[in-house]
Amino acid sequence: MPNRKILLAGAALAVVVVLLAGWWWRQPPPPVAGNAGAEAAASTPDRLEVAADEAARLGIQAAPAEAATRLPLATIPAVIQPPANARVAVAAIFPGVVTRTLVVEGDHVRQGQPLARISSREVLALGADLARARARLGVARSAAARMQELSRDGIIAPARADEAGATLAEAEADASEKERSLKLANGDGASGTYVLTAPIAGRVTRATLAAGDPVDGGSAPYVIDAADRYEAAGQLPERLVGVVKTGMEVAIQSGEATVVGRVVAVGSTIDPATRSASLKAELPAGAEMVSGRSTGLSLFAPAPDGAVGVPVSAVTKLAGADVVFVPVAGGYALRPVQVAGTGDGRMVLSSGLLPGDLVVTDGVSALKALALAQ
Repeated sequence: MPNRKILLAGAALAVVVVLLAGWWWRQPPPPVAGNAGAEAAASTPDRLEVAADEAARLGIQAAPAEAATRLPLATIPAVIQPPANARVAVAAIFPGVVTRTLVVEGDHVRQGQPLARISSREVLALGADLARARARLGVARSAAARMQELSRDGIIAPARADEAGATLAEAEADASEKERSLKLANGDGASGTYVLTAPIAGRVTRATLAAGDPVDGGSAPYVIDAADRYEAAGQLPERLVGVVKTGMEVAIQSGEATVVGRVVAVGSTIDPATRSASLKAELPAGAEMVSGRSTGLSLFAPAPDGAVGVPVSAVTKLAGADVVFVPVAGGYALRPVQVAGTGDGRMVLSSGLLPGDLVVTDGVSALKALALAQ
């Protein structure tokens, strides 16, 4: 009897073990932590059914993707300044006293335009010297003509005529030098005044003279910046040294206006304190170009072939991936994209869309919420 009970108990235990084993094999495998994002992506629907009236209520709007020609790299701080060869100082040639100023700081001037009128004793003395030189020149000219005539008649030796010719040449050189000096200074020897004029066309960025001020003949009371171009000087982060090259496109935003230029110089030495190199870009002139103004300088590289540009608002993340919503019949489809760069409120996509493809630009958050809810 005891042996029979033992056999029955063993058989029952075996049956329980078999049933437990079958239940265990039927259970699904536990999720792997590394596949959580993939499972979440798999659970996200590829298509959302959204009626037209519902889309209007959610404020969903779409626009075509545009072909991208440039790839935003970064925006760096910069200062607008005139190029080194585009700034000219206007010096007072002779000492004197300002009798009249004709421009103020900020004025645009043309080449040769008068800036100020100055009264100078030196100019008055130079005018007197020129008058005497002209008088001597007249005498020397008459004497040389008379000596040449006497020499031809054989009355005097040819050497006497040659001496008179040399005296004439000396008088001509003296008068010409004094005339040139007055002309260079825009001086009037009779009144003893001269005029400072603009050597180039541009904007007056410094004007320190007022009527009655003395000038010492060695100062530069006016500075003019060429009006046809400017320069932006900035610091290029170390990570972009070697990436940004001369000729690449740059842009600055000033209110509604966008000014486009190009990189003209990139430093090859990294400052150990700032971990950056110097960069200079050439910019065209404009109302927003003010010397000394701080601005943000956007840098661009050529975009990859086939790249498109869309507003930043068009791209969102789902399950860790960048996606856009594309209008389809009866709703919207999710389209994975590859972001190549971001700048100026737009994203450049290297894959996922073609130029002309419609993409949702407004109401993206509402579509994302619908996708996460399904």
